[in-house]
Amino acid sequence: MARLFGTDGVRGEANVTLQPEMAYRLGRAATLYFGRESEEQPLILIGRDTRLSGEMFEAAITAGICSAGGRAMLAGVIPTPAIAYLARRHKAKAGIVISASHNPYHDNGIKFFGGDGYKLPDAVEDELEAIVHQLEQDDTLARPSGDKVGHIEYRTDLLNQYVEFVLSTCSERFDGMNIVLDCANGASYEVMPKILRELGAKVKVIHALPNGVNINDHCGSTHLESLQKAVLENHADFGIAHDGDADRCLCVDEKGQVIDGDHILVMCAQDMMKKGTLPYNTVVTTVMANIGFHKAIREAGGRAEITQVGDRYVLENMLKNGYKIGGEQSGHIIFTDYSTTGDGPITALQVLSSLKRSGRKASELTALMTTYPQLLVNVKVATKDGWEENEAIRRAIEEGDQELGSDGRILVRPSGTEPLIRVMAEGPDQAQLDVICHRIADVVKKEQG
Repeated sequence: MARLFGTDGVRGEANVTLQPEMAYRLGRAATLYFGRESEEQPLILIGRDTRLSGEMFEAAITAGICSAGGRAMLAGVIPTPAIAYLARRHKAKAGIVISASHNPYHDNGIKFFGGDGYKLPDAVEDELEAIVHQLEQDDTLARPSGDKVGHIEYRTDLLNQYVEFVLSTCSERFDGMNIVLDCANGASYEVMPKILRELGAKVKVIHALPNGVNINDHCGSTHLESLQKAVLENHADFGIAHDGDADRCLCVDEKGQVIDGDHILVMCAQDMMKKGTLPYNTVVTTVMANIGFHKAIREAGGRAEITQVGDRYVLENMLKNGYKIGGEQSGHIIFTDYSTTGDGPITALQVLSSLKRSGRKASELTALMTTYPQLLVNVKVATKDGWEENEAIRRAIEEGDQELGSDGRILVRPSGTEPLIRVMAEGPDQAQLDVICHRIADVVKKEQG
């Protein structure tokens, strides 16, 4: 049986592969699990993004919580990182976010945070999954009655609590700065314009009229074209884009150039090194970080720790070793001084603060890192097993590495969710990458297809 929890919660097409019945069971399972060590009704905080199906899943999860005797505190539409923060602030047993992040509107997902604001460990997810399966087969677990039935709290003040928290993490003001903000028609549409204007910025807001079906629709951090255009048309100093649930942040400089997660890490790490606030001068990133990132960090006198793909692995390394900044090319950036997870609004303020302290134009900070061309080929395979031990694949990768030399690299890895093996090549010559990458992909297809 496939694992219920993926890399970021339970996700699927709303009302098709992810149904409200499953949401009900997840709410019930979470209450039974988190409430078993306490006599009090466990408090579980719930937030969602702007998807049409969000209210349906919110109702189902809430019913599950109440059926097991829990207290459901509903925050409404709110960024994912806000739930991580508010769960700590309100001493909740857990936080639940209803969102499929950067996916289109017809998908949705359910992800959990513990009362400490961190994503749940695999072992806890496994225990929740076991309870869910028990509920599916024969639900004889506790059903309180009378005054022990759970109840719901609707809290319209939680959004402002998060806004106040994000503002408290920023020591700079942005008076005179002209910023374009793309809210992806998602969860940041209300909080982020308020935050930037409170700090003095002049803000042009785009894609902030959610209607349930336009979240991430050719906008936000996965579709930067309209932000780039708006920055140039408005002669703005900077552009900011979030994804649907606002745990990501990507940016655009005044020339319309993209500032991805690698660039953000370089900018903020250099600023922290100058202030003496970057422990061991170390940044944590994943195997997908561009070669240009590694060169820029080395030239600035820093070093990088490398993890497998996934922000949970980045955070795990940071917490284990006492590092303060880490993230992914996609814009999931974690500042452990402020947050327990990727936080798009906090990331945006940290980048703007670095820019303000530098006294330079954004494009000058963009130039701190040269992005090397990168080519990714997805190879559909019959099996992902055994490819690492396959002699033909190993030889093809070694030959490609030799051709690229020290100025390039090859990364081959299986997809975590699909029957694919991903072949990525990086280096200064795009034509050379194309030849090498497809040559390796052909070998992979022949051997594993």
